Formats: sequence, C-alpha cells, structure tokens
Amino acid sequence: MIKLLILIKMNWLVFTLLTLIGITILSLWPLNELPSVPGTDKTHHIIAYAALMLPTTLRKPKRWVLLGLFFIAYSGAIELLQPYVNRYGEWLDMFANIAGVVCGFIIAEIIHFFFPIISNRSK
Repeated sequence: MIKLLILIKMNWLVFTLLTLIGITILSLWPLNELPSVPGTDKTHHIIAYAALMLPTTLRKPKRWVLLGLFFIAYSGAIELLQPYVNRYGEWLDMFANIAGVVCGFIIAEIIHFFFPIISNRSK
C-alpha cells in the first residue's frame, strides 16, 4: 500500500494528466444513450474528480490549490460544452465534481495523517 502511494506521489503529474484526459474523453464523447453501469451519474462524477485531485494533493506541488480550482473550472467548461456534442450538461454534475475534488483532498489528507512516511518523503 505504501509503495503504491509513493508511486502515485512521485508520478503525480502523469496520473493527473491521464485522469484529466480520461475525464475529458468520457465527458465529451457523443452518446446516443448512457451506458448501463452500477452507481449513479453523480457518484461517477465524484469518483472521477476525487481521482483527479488525489495525486495532486498527495504531492502538493507549488500552487496545488490553484490546480484544484482549475479542476473545478475545467469541470464547468465541460458541462458547458456537453450540449454541443449530444450530451447533457447539468449544474448538479458540476456540484458533484466539486464534491469529488473536495473528497480527493480529504482522502489525501487522511493518507498523510495515517501514513506520515508519505508526507515526509522528498518532493
């Protein structure tokens, strides 16, 4: 578990960019109907944006809070673009995205609390 957390922390930018690309593709890919997957739409938004914020908060690079705000603004931009690609943009989705960013932050802080070795490693 610790090795995985250290791997995520050390390669936070790669994980963050891959997650951001995945969110963008999945959010803007035109669909005739939503696929049938377990959970609710809002749950998927929370999980996706928590996964986006987690590596950044584990590493806490300079201006990491601004990155979190960028993720929130980016999610708003995606919601505004979705109607143009045969998708539905909803403000409730954006609120779920914000909740996901906050959850990613909280989860990383809990990890830092219970695994101080993650926090003490060199950045």
